[in-house]
Amino acid sequence: MLRSDYDRDLTDLQTSLSEMGSHVESATRRALDALETQNVALARQVVDDDDEIDRLHDELENKCVMLLATQQPMASDLRSVMSAVHIGVELERMGDYAEGIAKICIRIGDQPLLKPLIDIPRMADQALKMLEESLQAYTERDEPLARKVCTADDAIDDLYNQIYRELLTYMLSDPGTIERATYLLWVAHNLERIADRATNIAERVLWLISGHTVGTRELKDSLR
Repeated sequence: MLRSDYDRDLTDLQTSLSEMGSHVESATRRALDALETQNVALARQVVDDDDEIDRLHDELENKCVMLLATQQPMASDLRSVMSAVHIGVELERMGDYAEGIAKICIRIGDQPLLKPLIDIPRMADQALKMLEESLQAYTERDEPLARKVCTADDAIDDLYNQIYRELLTYMLSDPGTIERATYLLWVAHNLERIADRATNIAERVLWLISGHTVGTRELKDSLR
């Protein structure tokens, strides 16, 4: 295979990951919209559409296996392929979290939400921004942007803890709210996990660029 063809295949992996990322972002936003509007039909559509994210993931893995088997890449090329494999797994799991939010919406049905959704949409916006920037960092090999994503996870954790404390207060003051509060807590947990997976992608980008594994805690300590 000519080097130009090989480079085209590596670029194709980036395109596949970008497509997966777009599907994950759309699924997450539609799941939140379904929750806010209590649109069970939309939630069911999000659940059904997760099959497409799974299909894209399988397709990506097959491309990576073919490249590894036929080209036996070395050094930075090998890191590029292995990074694509790992990032694909992270995106597939994010799709599962979006599907999980949609399933919660279906379980809630027409029960009134415990409270207006304020912090949960903020969590979603921040988590999806981390996803977008982590994939941009991967495509552009942008080390500063990858580091920014890694450090942004603290704000998501703070929001999750705030939501947890608020919902716990509802539960303690009125046991009758436990079920509805738990549903919202599960939604927040899924968003927190999406942010964690975006952080994992950013850490993988740092490894791709440098060849060295850098954990989030080590990264944050280095920036102090």
